[in-house]
Amino acid sequence: MRIKMIVTDLDGTLLRDDKTISDRTISTIKQCRGRGVKLIYATGRGDSAKILAPSELFDGFVRMNGAVAYIDEKLIYSRLISIDKVRNLLVAADKAGIKIAAEYNGHYANFNVHEIWPWISSDTEIVDFNKLSIKNAEKLYAVMEKPQDIELITRYLPDDLYFHVGREKLAMIMHREGTKSKATAAVAEYWGIKQNETAAFGDDVNDIDLLQYCGTGIAVANALDEVKAAADQICESNENDGVAKWLENNVC
Repeated sequence: MRIKMIVTDLDGTLLRDDKTISDRTISTIKQCRGRGVKLIYATGRGDSAKILAPSELFDGFVRMNGAVAYIDEKLIYSRLISIDKVRNLLVAADKAGIKIAAEYNGHYANFNVHEIWPWISSDTEIVDFNKLSIKNAEKLYAVMEKPQDIELITRYLPDDLYFHVGREKLAMIMHREGTKSKATAAVAEYWGIKQNETAAFGDDVNDIDLLQYCGTGIAVANALDEVKAAADQICESNENDGVAKWLENNVC
């Protein structure tokens, strides 16, 4: 079956460790798109993805780990979190000293986000979660520094949300339908592309559902072991143009 849509994670997958995209990868992406193959990225990032991965290289975007999906700038998928449902979680985490934030057109946090991630370009506001006035968030995220932090998140997590902890001990808290696979499926449906006509690349635990959904799931060589176990194939690492080389051999 001819592959008609490529989906790639950014950090640790398409991006090199210095957060850049190689010239070879850019050239390969352009070749694939020139042959009519759709290219989208699926990332846990929000607006910072636009800086690291130029929008003109892609046909669509899955951001916030699957909370939202866009084709060009048209929103086609959205699964938001009600702040009222997670206020107790935010307040309890804050009292326990956990660094936590709600993200929606900016970061509403109990810590200075830019001190940890200086590349984040969107606004950050340090807030009292008891008084947080936004109605919804696309995602929550928290830094898991102690084992009991995970226990607290689990205890206060509403039934319609889920979370996972990635390789940087960052917990992403999401709507149960806010996943990379579900958002990617919405993009594929919009274009009339079948599941077995898609291929995806990833490296971290939040990519597993994406690799399992797409017709071909490829883990980069630097991926976590559990991601490799969920993949159909392994390509070379993000530092060695793994995505580009696989595309050159199988698509372009």
